[in-house]
Amino acid sequence: MTAAGEHYGTRQDGRAAPGARRNGFGIAALVLGLVGAALFWTVVGGIVLGLLALVFGVLGHRRSKRGLATNGVMSLVGAVIGTLALLASSLLLALGVAVFKSDDFKSYQDCLQHADTKSDRQQCAKDFDRDVSDR
Repeated sequence: MTAAGEHYGTRQDGRAAPGARRNGFGIAALVLGLVGAALFWTVVGGIVLGLLALVFGVLGHRRSKRGLATNGVMSLVGAVIGTLALLASSLLLALGVAVFKSDDFKSYQDCLQHADTKSDRQQCAKDFDRDVSDR
């Protein structure tokens, strides 16, 4: 016990004691960054979680510079991983939009609409793959 009712930086009511170091932003940044990196191929995983990791990482690093937290490096690592997840997911999203808006994809959709059999649909897919790989 440090002061009246305080134990390891917390009061008896569970709130942080004045001057206690709080590392929540850094931990959140690292966890969100890692989950965002693992799920970068999804919009929620890469963009949303990556952005949250970046924000929490910056806030955690600022808090550590003021002496209010002890995990400044963890905050930076979370922010960097979150930024990488954000960039990878954004790039993947831009690539997907470009493919779906391309003339080749429109031709593929037209081909599928006119295809009567399974072999016709398979031929449409082969033609689309060939057209995309030729570019």
